[in-house]
Amino acid sequence: MKTLKLKIYDNTLRDGEQQAGLFFSYSTKHQLAHLSAQTGINGIDIMPFVSEQEAELAKTLILDGLDELLSAATLMNKQFINLIKDCGIKRIVLIYALSDRLLFLRDPQIRQMSEFQGKTIDDHIPNAVIERIRQNAIDAIVEHLHYATKVAGLRVDFAAEDSSRADFDFLVQCIRSCSPYIENFILCDTVGILTPEKSYVWVNDLLQSTTGVSFGIHYHNDMGMALENTLQSVMAGATLLSGTFGGIGERAGNVALEQVLNGLRVRFGIEVEGINYDAIAPVTDYIEKLGVRPAPPYSQAAQRHETGVHVNSLLSDPRSYDPFAHSTINVIFGKWSGASNFQYLFEKQLHNPQPREQYEKMRSVIKSLATEQERYFTANEVLELWKNGVFQ
Repeated sequence: MKTLKLKIYDNTLRDGEQQAGLFFSYSTKHQLAHLSAQTGINGIDIMPFVSEQEAELAKTLILDGLDELLSAATLMNKQFINLIKDCGIKRIVLIYALSDRLLFLRDPQIRQMSEFQGKTIDDHIPNAVIERIRQNAIDAIVEHLHYATKVAGLRVDFAAEDSSRADFDFLVQCIRSCSPYIENFILCDTVGILTPEKSYVWVNDLLQSTTGVSFGIHYHNDMGMALENTLQSVMAGATLLSGTFGGIGERAGNVALEQVLNGLRVRFGIEVEGINYDAIAPVTDYIEKLGVRPAPPYSQAAQRHETGVHVNSLLSDPRSYDPFAHSTINVIFGKWSGASNFQYLFEKQLHNPQPREQYEKMRSVIKSLATEQERYFTANEVLELWKNGVFQ
């Protein structure tokens, strides 16, 4: 049996819990973190800025001695970076989208221009505008990477959200711009559009086109190919993989870590250095006892959305976080929701717009209720709460 030095990042507590409708209690996440640590993985990913409970969990896990494993995922925001540092976390994963589709939706300058209101990247956007949003993205990324490393003194990985839909040359340019600041550049197939053949070629070509940075991979399972895509990317030279135990996660879930680790063993005769294979079953058994499973690819359950950042993009572009043209988007409400979830419900579905401050109030109330009751809320339940004056 050959051995392979491969970093394994466990996203079960963060991207896994972002599965629509899923809620892990504080004690459950604490137990999962310790079970995961026993497997010999290299990182446990959390998101402390989501709630006070998440920040407290981070501090507890550090006191438990898991500080070297703990990493915090965060959007490009200096306030979030400072909060993570204050929690005592030493390594962060900064996230920023690199596809033209998501960059166009999120560029602060473009959003303010009347000629682009209501448009998506499919609306024949001039090349000069595309070049502008790409450069704006690189400028913002480098600014925050510099702040995180040089000012905050943190170890940093960069997660290139939706990079499987990014322009290849722009992706190479971004990798080169990031490489002085980061340990790993994590390629994300955010909406699961890769195929095994393309996965190998993509990672291989990026390795041939860049130097000085290690590549990680973070693949979703929308088309049911996350496992094979991950294995092919490892064969092509990726040295870090990010996934969840049980394959749980948004829409049809993430790649299942236990499947990758055992798949490398069975198919390629490769064991990952440092992994305690006997400790994997206790993690997956624990998740199984919780009754948690990912939604099957192509199912209606895989078309549910809870995360506020995603719903905000879906408001403007249905293709932003949904790879299938004929899907029926179902928005639910919980700890991960934003004001955009309520905006989607009242404006897209009910055609009854409310003031922005009302959406913000609803978001705050639902996040509190979801944490207190350890559950999510359906659209009908939100409407009942609204009619009963809970949001007043």
